[in-house]
Amino acid sequence: MKLKNKKTANAIIAALVISVTGCASIIGKSSYTVAIRSNPEGTHFVVKNSAGIAVHSGETPSTVALTSKKGYFKSEQYTVTFSKDGYTEQTVPLTASLSGWYWGNILLGGLIGMLIVDPATGAMWKLPENVEGTLTQTNTAALESGISPQLQVVTIDQIPENERYKLIKLN
Repeated sequence: MKLKNKKTANAIIAALVISVTGCASIIGKSSYTVAIRSNPEGTHFVVKNSAGIAVHSGETPSTVALTSKKGYFKSEQYTVTFSKDGYTEQTVPLTASLSGWYWGNILLGGLIGMLIVDPATGAMWKLPENVEGTLTQTNTAALESGISPQLQVVTIDQIPENERYKLIKLN
């Protein structure tokens, strides 16, 4: 009979532990490694947080560790600015989004996990695995290198997703 009581006690303890933690906090994380790439490679980049403070800089390709949390129930928003001599500077947004694990609180973490633990730790947010900048050569640099400016026609699927927000609908 003692064995049955011990199993029941262990099950109750496990249920209590799960009920006071957040699902995203257990399975997810609040700090992410983000790969920073560019075309062309060897481009200088600066990562700034939502306050405009530079939190990392370097040359592509590189990886940086960034937190997804800005505050209680607030995700951090970054911008990555790419620059290289002879190329037009480009700034790309790097935005945290709601982690799918956060919704696991409905089944596992309960209200404490959903309303307190995950928002406080920032585990309710996730960052993309990578960000990429595609720089275009300035006309001056192109002319100096003997390259004449050309019109290039591409389809929408050939344009990186993080660049599509710059498109302007004509009709």
